[in-house]
Amino acid sequence: MGVSPRFQLLSRPHCHLCHEMEDLLREVLPDLGVEFTVHDVDSDPEWKSRFGEMIPVLLRDGQPIAKLRLDRRQLMRLARRSRRFV
Repeated sequence: MGVSPRFQLLSRPHCHLCHEMEDLLREVLPDLGVEFTVHDVDSDPEWKSRFGEMIPVLLRDGQPIAKLRLDRRQLMRLARRSRRFV
């Protein structure tokens, strides 16, 4: 069995879109057995340079898979697709 995919949410304090995406992740991912971590995009110079104001960004294994907005259906599809390759 392989390693589970690593999901990271790049966020920023006082960002309403970031809070919305984080709430959705907390609501959906645990039921699918998927974990994620939240990081301040400004904490890493590479992230800050790469994504700037285009946040939130959801990364899977370091690669962006969603930016700005994500709905429940999209998230479930992305998470299930990731789980198939574990």
